[in-house]
Amino acid sequence: MKSSVVKRSVVIGGHKTSISLEDAFWSHLKDIALAQRATLSALVAKIDATREHNNLSSAVRLFVLEHCSREPSSIGR
Repeated sequence: MKSSVVKRSVVIGGHKTSISLEDAFWSHLKDIALAQRATLSALVAKIDATREHNNLSSAVRLFVLEHCSREPSSIGR
């Protein structure tokens, strides 16, 4: 099964930026934001502030993967 990449804009520090992620990553990212009682933009801003990689989309994917490895019940909902 092929997952489509979806490009969305988020606001970080008052500036719009685009992030391209597969549907599954968007879904998990939204769930994480909801669980943390944060907006999607606030969560992405947090990821952006602490990332070690140049590419924000890659940093978001790694964040989601790390979160899912710590919270195995969130995988395969």
